[in-house]
Amino acid sequence: MRIELVSHPTRSGDAMRKQFIITFAALACPVVTVLFSLALQAPLTAHTSRTVKPIKVWTGIVSWYGPQFDGRLTASGQPFDMFSLTAAHPTLPFGSMVRLVNVKTGRSQVVRINDRGPFVDGREMDVSFLVASRLGLVEQGTGRVRIELLQEPQHP
Repeated sequence: MRIELVSHPTRSGDAMRKQFIITFAALACPVVTVLFSLALQAPLTAHTSRTVKPIKVWTGIVSWYGPQFDGRLTASGQPFDMFSLTAAHPTLPFGSMVRLVNVKTGRSQVVRINDRGPFVDGREMDVSFLVASRLGLVEQGTGRVRIELLQEPQHP
């Protein structure tokens, strides 16, 4: 068995330098990209946003509705989605934005009015399952909330 050593011509200094620059650029580019993207992201501490002053504030009892109505058309003509941030009110214009605050826990959620109801005496609003879960009202079914009317739709 015969082993031959084949010698390769050595690279010149310019060729090695060129290869080093290309390799360095290929490895450095992703690192620089990651560093810049981290610098452009939002800061770790949240800045408090300007709180919207409510047009009107009152309290009332809300209940929630869910699976039995999911997919049915609401009074506004939109399909009801139990996982959307929506609510029903007897008189507020469709599209009104309302903040609901659970008076016991302080948990809050902004919702959009897209349906009529509730049709039970003593109740002010019906909310979707998602809203009820965020307010902590699913188990008891109803709860007292502070209702803050934030915005009514603009009609031309």
